Amino acid sequence: MRARSIGIVRWLVLLLTVTFAGGGVHRIYEVHAAQDEGDARARLEVDISDRKLRVRIGDEVTASYTVAVGTSKHPTPVGQFSIRRIVWNPSWVPPDSEWARDEKPTPPGHPDNPMGRVKIYFKAPTYYIHGTDAVGTLGTAASHGCLRMRNADVIELAKLVMEHGGERRSPGWFQRILNAITDTEEVRLSSPVAVTIRK
Repeated sequence: MRARSIGIVRWLVLLLTVTFAGGGVHRIYEVHAAQDEGDARARLEVDISDRKLRVRIGDEVTASYTVAVGTSKHPTPVGQFSIRRIVWNPSWVPPDSEWARDEKPTPPGHPDNPMGRVKIYFKAPTYYIHGTDAVGTLGTAASHGCLRMRNADVIELAKLVMEHGGERRSPGWFQRILNAITDTEEVRLSSPVAVTIRK
């Protein structure tokens, strides 16, 4: 489901001309009336208990995805976060953690790369939303704290986040990125997108 942005503010300009008797003087006044159409920026809400990530624009939920969340030993952090960075076709570098001690780095496009096609940082440098081929884990507590999604879903989400984060791209740009699976490309958002994660 694609979310389309709408205008936030419309300006009404009213020009008043006043003619003063005898002087022929004309004065023009501008009156600006702002019509608030609500908050049209996307924000993400994650409910760990039901393993759902929802996209909300204003008061409307425009998309909902099933995700895998962190285990009790490696929980997904809760709180308020901001997305500022997206990496397409990411490599995987094992973190400096005990569980990853024997793991090896994996290049982008490699079938064993656990990051999938895109990762969306919400608490850099450790936590992100990323794609996965392990679709059987979705809807469960299975990760080391990150949020896993189907690759098709996380691609759709990343496009929406870029659009609402001030970094809209053409369909051709996305086609090029998705076809060049071994080429990593990073996007920094000019306007961060908010994420709320609740238990």
